[in-house]
Amino acid sequence: MELVLVLLPDSGVAGMDFALGQVTRGHVIRNSAPAYHVRVNIDSAPDLLPTLEQLLTRVSKPIQYVGGEKNSIVKPWESAQVRWTLMYPDAYEVGQPNQGLAILYEVLNEHDWILAERAFSVEVGQPNQGLAILYEVLNEHDWILAERAFSVWPDLADLMRASDVPAFTLDGHRPLRAFDVVGMSLSTELCYTNVLNALDLAQIPVHQADRTMADPLVLIGGHASFNPEPLADFIDGAILGDGEEALVTISEVIRDWKDEGCPGDRDEILARLAADAGVYVPSFYDVEYLPDGPIRRVTPNRPEAPFMVSKHTVMDLDEWPYPKHPIVPTAETVHERYSAEIFRGCSRGCRFCQAGMITRPVRERSIDTIGSMVACGLAETGFDEVGLLSLSSADHSEITEITEQLADRYEGTNISLSLPSTRVDAFNIDLANELSRNGRRSGLTFAPEGGSERMRRVINKQVTEQDLIDTVATAFGHGWRQVKLYFMCGLPTETDEDVLGIKDMAVHVIEAGRKASGRKDIRCTISIGGFIPKPHTPFQWATQAPAEVIDERLALLKETIRSDRRFGRSIGMRYHDGRPGMIEGLLSRGDRRVGRVIEAVWRDGGIFDGWNEHFSYERWVECCQRELEPLGVSLDWYTTRERDYEEVLPWDHLDAGLDRDWLWDDWQDALDEVGVDDCRWSPCYDCGVCPQMDTEIQIGPSGRSLLPLSVTPTNLA
Repeated sequence: MELVLVLLPDSGVAGMDFALGQVTRGHVIRNSAPAYHVRVNIDSAPDLLPTLEQLLTRVSKPIQYVGGEKNSIVKPWESAQVRWTLMYPDAYEVGQPNQGLAILYEVLNEHDWILAERAFSVEVGQPNQGLAILYEVLNEHDWILAERAFSVWPDLADLMRASDVPAFTLDGHRPLRAFDVVGMSLSTELCYTNVLNALDLAQIPVHQADRTMADPLVLIGGHASFNPEPLADFIDGAILGDGEEALVTISEVIRDWKDEGCPGDRDEILARLAADAGVYVPSFYDVEYLPDGPIRRVTPNRPEAPFMVSKHTVMDLDEWPYPKHPIVPTAETVHERYSAEIFRGCSRGCRFCQAGMITRPVRERSIDTIGSMVACGLAETGFDEVGLLSLSSADHSEITEITEQLADRYEGTNISLSLPSTRVDAFNIDLANELSRNGRRSGLTFAPEGGSERMRRVINKQVTEQDLIDTVATAFGHGWRQVKLYFMCGLPTETDEDVLGIKDMAVHVIEAGRKASGRKDIRCTISIGGFIPKPHTPFQWATQAPAEVIDERLALLKETIRSDRRFGRSIGMRYHDGRPGMIEGLLSRGDRRVGRVIEAVWRDGGIFDGWNEHFSYERWVECCQRELEPLGVSLDWYTTRERDYEEVLPWDHLDAGLDRDWLWDDWQDALDEVGVDDCRWSPCYDCGVCPQMDTEIQIGPSGRSLLPLSVTPTNLA
């Protein structure tokens, strides 16, 4: 057996977005029964592009599947001992070329003495930061091959099935089943049906129990992997936490096993990964249920399986300055910028935020490492914008020095800086001016999350309305004209009055902006999403507001804004209805029984549930009724029901480092409207991460400075 790893990119922290899967090398015989994989000895994986080209003329966005981007890597197949496919279970979204260009392209090339090639300036989706990092980390080893893969749009998927063309990688257009591992990075639960569809399209058995030694390992990672139980029947394993070191360790285990001649069956390599690489293997655990529905207990059934599986944490991010050679698409991207992760983790303690909880502790990159990453990234890409990324970029202990010195370094060029994630209480006008020194001045974005002071105490978002008003007033006085505010609806203990407070805050922002600027053209856009309780957060026990409650409150808010003749026209409102949130809530806190629903939805045609045009709430509700009610549970049982302390949660045997008692106590503090401080600047409040994971907070100030750098402006046009 050859082992191949496939990684799927996520929206979150770089090291966490990955998945692994074991891929079949051999032919697939398809009939009315499940596919059977026949092992054959081959030394190379075929390039499927010649076959694909015949299909691409019949699909809507063929550029999605062409590949060939700058800095993409295509290694010789024979040179690698372990082969990975890094996959994102969503579309590689691009725009369409102009019709006139398409016509002229064919007219010219019909003449044998004329050569015409295409160059596009269209929108294309960049892979997430996690994929970019892991792609480079793996390929720096000469014995590892890693390629990228994405979900194909339904039009091409139908053609591929009709033509018996398997799922392929973007880089080498090799079949996924030819790799050792298929790794999927899961940033959101609404991509679960895409996981099943990708496996089926790759001609890999959907059920883990049906795979043989001829089939690849299927592993997942990313934020959604912190509760992998709904996918337990379909995956071989899950990796929790940062991926940079973990994936190399996994590759070493697989290489050693292959060097020994692949002894044992599939359980042998999975046992080694569980024991030596910290991989969670669901099939090594038995789940028992109580008569009324909750879990009785989860117990290991193999000696290699620990009672508790811990997440992986990378310390000293300066040792991992990735990406060094970012992928540059052949078309213009939606976000045309080089992104540098300046720190990882968060200790703000927002009770709704899974990302902030599971990525602890805070680990900062030093200013000189950030400077060298920016210089290298700009040289490799030719981009003219730098995004300084983290969960809250302005919280870096040296963010003022970083932005000021980077602005100094690139003054006189067209290079601009941006902080995609900024908190109200970490923002200041000096920082904003440094970011807009080159003349670019976009709108400001903040996330109060709760519409009232009381609600923000509940969620531990310790930002007062006066903090926001003071911040935006200063910004408007310095030339800004727009601000966007993010909120959630359906939070624990929320009332209609809390939601209507969103409109009041928007009005106060506009009033402050008009007064500070002396202008009337001040706008405030509010963007609202539904709250979904997430695992490993204090709100993991909370009830989820029904979809109809979310929709009623949003309708009330919309009508209140519309009826305000003085400010209504200056307030923009964007929101999502409550129904997709109910399904995400089901998948987020579901157990293994929910896997039946995922499969039923997929077999009924459900894919790309994160896209409005493909999502069907009715299909999910029907499948829930059919699959869950005979088991004594339901959609509402998983979503709108509040849990108590004694209940065994599906992810209790997976350790994100957070002490369960601390999470429960914080949940009680939320109900009492009591906040907690940021532990970077206050005494430790015993969340458990540092002692449990043998880690520590790594923050500055470092006292370092960016070295001077001579910048030569270039014209890339």
